[in-house]
Formats: sequence, C-alpha cells, structure tokens
Amino acid sequence: MKEAHVIVQGKGGVGKSFSAMIVAQYLTAAAKAKVYCFDTDPVNQTFSRFKALEPEIVSILTIDNNIDTRNFDSLIEKLIEGDGIAVVDNGAATFVPLMSYIAENHVDELLKENGVRLILHVPVMGGQALEDCAVGLAQTAKFIDAEIVVWLNEHNGAIRLTDGKGFTDLPVYTANESKIIGIINVVHRNPDTYGKDIQAMTSANLTFEQVDKSPDFGIMPRQRLRTVKRDLFAQLEKLPIWVNTPSEKSKGKADE
Repeated sequence: MKEAHVIVQGKGGVGKSFSAMIVAQYLTAAAKAKVYCFDTDPVNQTFSRFKALEPEIVSILTIDNNIDTRNFDSLIEKLIEGDGIAVVDNGAATFVPLMSYIAENHVDELLKENGVRLILHVPVMGGQALEDCAVGLAQTAKFIDAEIVVWLNEHNGAIRLTDGKGFTDLPVYTANESKIIGIINVVHRNPDTYGKDIQAMTSANLTFEQVDKSPDFGIMPRQRLRTVKRDLFAQLEKLPIWVNTPSEKSKGKADE
C-alpha cells in the first residue's frame, strides 16, 4: 500500500466509523488507485455495513480479549503487499490490545521500512467525552510512530474547556503538534435538519453518492448532505497525503 489510514480512539461512540466512512469515500473519489477498506471492530461493525465501499471484516480480537495475531499478521501483510490505499476502522474494544501489538512488534517501523506511510485518524468529541478522547490521543501519539489527523467532532458541542480554551490550547495538542498533520472539523449543525439527514444516511449505510441517487431522500436532504460532503472533502483535500500531492492531482486531471 502507498498509505494506510487507520482510525483509532480508546473512547467509544465518538464517530470513528463515521470518520472512516468519510475518509474512504474521499480517497475513492480522489485517488487513481484502489482503496481497500477493513473493519476490525469486534463490537460495532458499522463500517463493514457500507457495502459500496467493499469493506472486509478482520476478526482481530479473541474471546480472551487479546489480539488474534494470526489475523492481524495477515492484515499487516496485506498493507505491505497490496497496491493501493487502505482504510482501517478499529474499535474501542481493540484499542488497547492494538496499541500493545503495534508497539511490541514494531509494526510502525515495519510499515515505514516497506514504504507504507501510516496515518492515524483520531476522533475527539467535546462535552464529557473530551477528557477520555484526549487520553486516547495521547496514548496513540506515545505508542505509535505515525502522522496524525485529529477529527474534532462537535456533535456534543464545541471542543472547549470550561475556561474557554480550544483544542489547540490543550496540552495533548501542544505536546504532539509535530505529529499532527491536520485537523478536520466536523461542525455542529442543526439537529432537526442536517442531523436527521446524516442519521438517515448512516442508518441506511449509504454513501454520499448513493444518497444522491436514492429516491428515499428528497431534494433538500440531498442538498444538505452535499453541503456536508463538500465541507469535509474540502478539509481532507488540504491534508498533505498521497492523493493530494501535485503529481497525483495532475495525473487525475489527465485521466479524466
């Protein structure tokens, strides 16, 4: 693989699968290479339900709550030997064992040695989840040598502390700023319009492209979801990742 985009966070319910779904759709639209999707969440296999993305379920957790090294080894081999880009959605239940496995086996070094760029996407949610999310981000940055993209999910409100300080004022950001290559803002929108439309899309396990063609979505819901897509894709386009390099953009235009 040219790149492996892995979505990780020890806190559950903060939008990991949503982030994975958006990343996979953007890469599929922007890349002139195959995008391979993997779902390693043993509890909530939400990502795997988006059939248009052709996700593969990888069972990496045993009944003893340990990493199944055989299955995870197989996934790492696919990341190294495959030709394209990978998107891996990892669940909260496998966060700690995954961190331990990567550290123990120096997976980050192995990927780098084989020319695979590892990019970790870490969702951070506001409200009561902020402290746990900050811990998950800190652990990720500490144990894995990789570049990081932070997703600020404002579903529960702005990412702010009681004293009004924002995410970039937090110690977890300032301590790991050199590793963070970008921040994606999932802004809070009207829950009665945008919120219900996003919920309807994700509940039906549809991509933006499928929604645009679906008779189950009216003109205005489709328009609002196009707005969400444009916003998130525009932010992803600014990331210094492979599909956004000048050579790849030029190739894409030439192929169109």
